[in-house]
Amino acid sequence: MKKVLVIGASGSLAKYVIAELKNQGNIDLSLLVRNAKRLPKSISDGCTVFEGNALNQSELKSAIVGQDLVYINLAGDLESMGRNIVEVMQESGVKRVIAISSIGIYNMPLRSVLVPYRKLADIVETSALDYTIIRPDWFTDTDEIDYAVTFKGEPEVGGAVSRKSIASFVGSIIQKPELYNRANVGISKV
Repeated sequence: MKKVLVIGASGSLAKYVIAELKNQGNIDLSLLVRNAKRLPKSISDGCTVFEGNALNQSELKSAIVGQDLVYINLAGDLESMGRNIVEVMQESGVKRVIAISSIGIYNMPLRSVLVPYRKLADIVETSALDYTIIRPDWFTDTDEIDYAVTFKGEPEVGGAVSRKSIASFVGSIIQKPELYNRANVGISKV
C-alpha cells in the first residue's frame, strides 16, 4: 500500500485527485490542510488529516515523515512553501513528489500571476527529489478524461483541461511512480 500525502487538500483540483486516489483502493491517503473544518466529510473520510501550514516546517514534517509520495496542490507564496516542502522531504528521506504548477510559466515575458508557479517549478526541478512537475492548462469541471501531455521545451498545445483529466493523470503516476520521473510536463485537452 502506497502512503500518499496531498498538500493543499482543500483546493478545487485536490478534491478530484483525492477522489481518484480513493477509487484506486491501494492508497493510504493523508491530507494536509490549514483548516480541517474546510474539508467536507466526503473528502476526509478514510484519510488521515493533518492540520498545518506549508510555511511551517515542523507542521510539514509531521505530515511528510513516513510518506512514499507527496502531491503539492497549492497557491500563494509558492516559493517559500516549495522550499520548505523540498527541505523537509529531503530531511525525511521522502523522494517522490508531484507538483502542480501552471501552463505558460516558460513564456517570456512572464506574466506576474505566473511568477509563483515558475518559482515552485524551478525549486522542485533543481532539487534532488524524484519529481514530476505538471503544468496544466486552465481547469474545467467537465466530466471527461481527455488530455495530451507535452514535455518542457515543446510547444504547449490544446486548451482547457478537465480537473478529472488531471486527477486521472496524477493517479496514473502514483500507481507507477517511474512514469514521468524527473519530468516537467504540460497537460491540456487535445
